[in-house]
Amino acid sequence: MRAGVLGANDGVVSTAGLVVGVAGATGNRGTLLTAGIAGLLAGSMSMAAGEYVSVSTQRDTERAALALERRELREQPEEELEELTELLQERGLDRSVALEAARQFTERDALRAHASVELGIDPDALTNPWHAAFASFLAFTVGALLPLAAIVLPPPAWRLPVTVVSVLVTLALTGWTSARMGAAPARAAIVRNAAGGALAMALTYATGSLLGAAGV
Repeated sequence: MRAGVLGANDGVVSTAGLVVGVAGATGNRGTLLTAGIAGLLAGSMSMAAGEYVSVSTQRDTERAALALERRELREQPEEELEELTELLQERGLDRSVALEAARQFTERDALRAHASVELGIDPDALTNPWHAAFASFLAFTVGALLPLAAIVLPPPAWRLPVTVVSVLVTLALTGWTSARMGAAPARAAIVRNAAGGALAMALTYATGSLLGAAGV
């Protein structure tokens, strides 16, 4: 859920910056729509591809770690039992209790015990790159649709103010939501989010205006 909120936030800021920048150069609805759709597709595909590559690498690393652990359990079970015992001791158990717990864990499912305690991995819940890619694509797309609609649907005189206000309100909401999920102070997250979005729109609008005035 938190990743979805942050992905949508990226979609809002990226697309808002793009369409506001284009609006600084031209008020043509077709141009704004084309730029917005292009930015939406480019951004969502980039997010999905990046997430797929990142999570695929993580999954490969997890699989390799599990394969190594499986081999060590097969080739040196006593050393692995001692390692698990020491890890449990580091978590606050007495030596005798840790040794007994390690033995019971090993009898039930040695690989799962080492994966959980030593590696922090659940063998049955490895990360899925396709799920991550689709979630990133969807979150970015949903976020990008707001500034795109705000810049093309209102009458020309209202496009920019409607876009700016709607984007800032949305960024304040996503900042509040992400802060609540992380049990962090909401005010700082809201200000940070809204200020970042406002700065992005101001810079791109100024750039678009300058380029438009120069006839570029």
